[in-house]
Amino acid sequence: MQLHNTTKYAIRILCYIADNGNEKLYSAKELSEILGIPYKFLTKIMIELVNAKFVNSIKGREGGYELIADPSKTSIKDILETFKDLEEDNTCILGIGHCDCNNKCALHDKWVEPRALIRKMYENTTLEDIKDKDFKL
Repeated sequence: MQLHNTTKYAIRILCYIADNGNEKLYSAKELSEILGIPYKFLTKIMIELVNAKFVNSIKGREGGYELIADPSKTSIKDILETFKDLEEDNTCILGIGHCDCNNKCALHDKWVEPRALIRKMYENTTLEDIKDKDFKL
């Protein structure tokens, strides 16, 4: 189960803002430089995060982005759903395409339990859980 770059970047952006607090607004340029995310890609992600009500966008010269989602109530699953990463969860672990109970690959039955555990981890992990940690972003 591999996350798309868009989703990985969105998680990093939200973690960074949650970790550093809302004492200031974060510009797209600043976030791009600090997190090493290409500027144009970051701005597209920010539009999605604004539309999903994770962040607020303040226009103007002194504008930027602020976190409006409660980090203790924002699960990683919420972010994955915004970027539709969980919809592709049924792709075959061997890369053969769609995999289900009627059309199984050799590892399908072995992958059911680990996939369920990963989904549970996404559901039970919030931004609050992973902010304020000394993790690489």
